[in-house]
Amino acid sequence: MTRGLWITIEGGDGSGKSTQSALLQAWLATLGPTVLHTREPGGSEVGELIRNIVLHHRGHIAPRAEALLYAADRAHHVATVVRPALERGEIVLQDRYLDSSVAYQGAGRVLDGTEVRDLSLWATEGALPDVTVLLDIDPAVARLRLDAADKPFDRLEAEKLEFHTRVREAYLALAAAEPERFVVLDAEQPAGEIAHQIRARIEAALARD
Repeated sequence: MTRGLWITIEGGDGSGKSTQSALLQAWLATLGPTVLHTREPGGSEVGELIRNIVLHHRGHIAPRAEALLYAADRAHHVATVVRPALERGEIVLQDRYLDSSVAYQGAGRVLDGTEVRDLSLWATEGALPDVTVLLDIDPAVARLRLDAADKPFDRLEAEKLEFHTRVREAYLALAAAEPERFVVLDAEQPAGEIAHQIRARIEAALARD
């Protein structure tokens, strides 16, 4: 059986990940293969419990504890959701993966990004996506989008501009280091244009398979 394709969507809060994930899922569904749309944290029953802690807990969480919680979710998610789907030949479309931890818990929380990445690689036995779409946006523009959405911020969305600036810089550094995996797109473009560019990259990946 042919292994499936693993796609992750990354970007700062307010970059349009949810919109692009939904558009990409709808397009992938027209191609025939089964598409599994999942997310981190929260792509499993255990993950939902961890998601509630890391995003909605009202009290302080020590940065290293936060990184470990994300890694624990990731270990369970890959073992019980992602890897089995890929082995069935499905397309896995995932909102956030280890690059989020390097950006948010590494750069955002001022931890060692290499250590954070290595922790996730250990937790997942070295699993990496085939394609990672990075929606790049100026954090100030992203904050205007979040404000306009008029909904409560989670723990990470509520962080200051300096935090989100570090997150963006870390994302761009990750993309520069792995250009064969990443496609970086300007998230301030119209949603339809972004979706078209994403489809072109996924079509190329499917053609290689």
